[in-house]
Amino acid sequence: MRRISIYPVLLVMLAACGAKPDAAGTADSAAAASPAVAAAPVAATDVIPSTTFAPALGVDIATMTKTATGLYYKDLVVGTGAEATIGTTASLNYVGTLPDGTQFDASNGRPYSFRIGDKRVIQGWDDGVPGMKVGGKRLLVVPSEQGYGANGNGPIPPNAVLVFSLELVTVQ
Repeated sequence: MRRISIYPVLLVMLAACGAKPDAAGTADSAAAASPAVAAAPVAATDVIPSTTFAPALGVDIATMTKTATGLYYKDLVVGTGAEATIGTTASLNYVGTLPDGTQFDASNGRPYSFRIGDKRVIQGWDDGVPGMKVGGKRLLVVPSEQGYGANGNGPIPPNAVLVFSLELVTVQ
């Protein structure tokens, strides 16, 4: 009598449980990890390419890199110092604006420090700062889901796309 192993059947069943189908019935590709941290679900519609940005912000989506999580970034200056990675503490000068150019926050020359990956800042920063080197300047365009989402926050309206100009000052 031939023995049939149940292990391959269990493996297939477990694998099927991990993938969530989207509206088209395919596996959800947003579950893939970004180079920075595990990816969060990407919005069903990427509104960033159709967003109008104030010219003074210098946002040109066609020249930016889009991550698996829907974040767009562009290095304006590539730094030459230490690289920011998950688990390191990054200190940044920054300016945060809405797409129309309205500034909602800035470090004003007092660098803001945070440990990358500890989820103490918006996900757009935890995803968008790794890879920067000290002295580098980066432009981030953060989808609402990686910013303040449907609730907004203070001067940031609900579902707002955010634009950040970042300068990495130190990494520890």
